[in-house]
Amino acid sequence: MIVITGAAGFIGSVLVGALNRANQRNLILVDHFNREDKMQNLADKKYHQLINRDEFISWFRENTEEVEFVFHIGARTDTTEFDKSIFDRLNLNYTKDLWRICTEYNIPMIYASSAATYGSGELGYDDKHELVEKLVPLNPYGESKNDFDKWALQQSETPPSWYGLKFFNVYGPNEYHKSRMASVIFHAFNQITASGGMKLFRSHRPDYTDGGQLRDFVYVKDVVNVMLFLYNFDVESGIYNLGTGVARSFLDLAKATFKAMEMQENIEFVDTPADIRDKYQYYTQANMQKLLDQAYEIPFHTLEQGITDYVRNYLMERKYF
Repeated sequence: MIVITGAAGFIGSVLVGALNRANQRNLILVDHFNREDKMQNLADKKYHQLINRDEFISWFRENTEEVEFVFHIGARTDTTEFDKSIFDRLNLNYTKDLWRICTEYNIPMIYASSAATYGSGELGYDDKHELVEKLVPLNPYGESKNDFDKWALQQSETPPSWYGLKFFNVYGPNEYHKSRMASVIFHAFNQITASGGMKLFRSHRPDYTDGGQLRDFVYVKDVVNVMLFLYNFDVESGIYNLGTGVARSFLDLAKATFKAMEMQENIEFVDTPADIRDKYQYYTQANMQKLLDQAYEIPFHTLEQGITDYVRNYLMERKYF
């Protein structure tokens, strides 16, 4: 059996779909199955059992002999939530419990870290282990992910193979339920559909043009390809960046979305809200060399390729992966 936590969510459900396409059906799907909109992500998926996240640790301890791999994608990801106790329970301590079980019973695992661990990026975006202790995230979500990364690197006893993946700006199908936490591409499509135009934040720094703020946007299909590579091959354990290694501007994103929708560009710039202006990131770009050194050779979608596929094959038809 393969375990996927966060299975009804965005990345988790696409992973389930990809495993199904690889003829994997013996899947244990873990989540908090209380939202109909999220359950749509699993409507056509094949699996063995659904287990509520609050009951899973007990189930896991009783069924370790049947589990061959754990994809721990589930997490509380709200960057505007500031109750640290929530993140300690759902992100930090829950992941520690899974790690300990996987270690005791020799089960490989992948867990979701985050590019939010890099904070404002003053130390760059390099996934070298020695930098983890020095990172200063900007919110409790990022802190919870970095706290676990630090804890994992301190452990003398580990699962037989383990991978912490620092997801950058992931976009793609199955994020309909994410509301304001959905990707910029999702919001761009809806904004353009509703109004015929799109608003971008104006730059408040002289070294960046309006809309010139840069992010490493990575298509969810590429994220899943990396996870399946780590599942299928003997790769050195550790923490890995998961972006494309190429920073692109929000203006590029907007233009690509208009083109994918076959609509004329209509872009307006508005001031970045004052309450987030001081912590607004102007640049993120994953250093992907560590993964490439492990012989990962599958090409990543360009921003234009990913947006075109997402818009035309999913958003326009309201389809799921």
